[in-house]
Amino acid sequence: MARFTFRLPDIGEGIAEAEIVAWHVAVGDRVEEDQNIADMMTDKATVEMESPVSGTVVELAGEVGDQVAIGAALVVIETEGESEASPATEEAVLEAENPGVEEVTTSAPAQNPAPANAGSQSGDAGDAAPSSNTPDAPAGSRPSPGNDQAPASSVQASPAVRARARDLGIDLAAVKTDGERVRHADLDAYLRYGAAQGYAAPGASRARADEQVRVIGMRRRIAENMAAAKRNIPHFTYVDEVDVTQLEAMRADLNANRGQRPKLTMLPLMIVAICRTLPEFPMLNARYDDEAGVVTRRGRVHLGMAAQTDAGLTVPVIRDAQDLNVWQLATEIARLAEAARASKLKPEELGGGTITLTSLGPLGGIATTPVINRPEVAIIGPNKIVERPIFQGDDIVRAKLMNVSISCDHRVVDGWDAASYVQALKKVLETPVLLFAD
Repeated sequence: MARFTFRLPDIGEGIAEAEIVAWHVAVGDRVEEDQNIADMMTDKATVEMESPVSGTVVELAGEVGDQVAIGAALVVIETEGESEASPATEEAVLEAENPGVEEVTTSAPAQNPAPANAGSQSGDAGDAAPSSNTPDAPAGSRPSPGNDQAPASSVQASPAVRARARDLGIDLAAVKTDGERVRHADLDAYLRYGAAQGYAAPGASRARADEQVRVIGMRRRIAENMAAAKRNIPHFTYVDEVDVTQLEAMRADLNANRGQRPKLTMLPLMIVAICRTLPEFPMLNARYDDEAGVVTRRGRVHLGMAAQTDAGLTVPVIRDAQDLNVWQLATEIARLAEAARASKLKPEELGGGTITLTSLGPLGGIATTPVINRPEVAIIGPNKIVERPIFQGDDIVRAKLMNVSISCDHRVVDGWDAASYVQALKKVLETPVLLFAD
């Protein structure tokens, strides 16, 4: 038998090491040539490592979360042969079977081996909810004069009451009522009785055992990038209110006549407005190399779009956004979002951004203070749209209002410039015909 040492190849320009985010084999496993054996994460992407030979795994480089240097041993495989593979043989195999050209993903990192239901087993046995048949059962299961009646399914109650009882874990048959139907007031009385007796309602929060979760993979990269951004960049945030009543009306008209084209959200319109206003404020569409002390003001808009995935926050880039119309932008946003969720983003779709747009959609809140995506110098965050009365002259009218936040690198962008830019952006958003004007 011979042993083949599979060394971590160069999987990206300028990459010195990669993190183990998942093992797909264990010591003693039989592997076949081209079988996926591990997932390794670089700065922004996960690369699948495939075995160049067939054999039995005898050594692994480390555990999930460990860093492995380029060229270091990743896996040792025992193969059929008479002597151990020579370095020259290994290099030949690596050149022929370079895993670096395999599909790049942003998949969620696998966690340390643990039972699939470990979270539900973290509490002590004493934390389990008492049975409703025991003498110490909480008030949520207390007997009532009609407790010997038919199951809850035969109790008269509205769908809303049934849904609420189900969410609370209450058996409707155990709820006492003065009428023929169980009402919300009856549920309230039932819960008050339980509180008065010192019992928690069924489904109420209970103490759980502490749980330690290793920060690895994408989550660790996010943590490192955010820490580096806040440590190196003196952030400041400016927020202003925008009346998007006309913009929302125009969006509704466009969607009503879109035909086979994708439905428009606020984001494509926002991107068009950003691209139209950036040329007058080139210091915002820039990248700052703080080590060299050089700011590069970019002539094209490669717009990063912050997207939340199961693996964590990722920022795919819409390249040359200034050349796309609203329908093309809507299509590209949907494509990149789906690729992010499916962990199918390519390396070129994850880098090279010049400015970033981040939105929490309906969860947008009143205002946000987004963290800059280094080495960019600005990030824009539209917040949720709310409807409020406003004055127009002597009249009070209903308006749709949205706050827009912008965080900037104060080493490159002055407060006056950021405020001036938001005012220009506000003018376009409040007069949406300007989105399509030459």
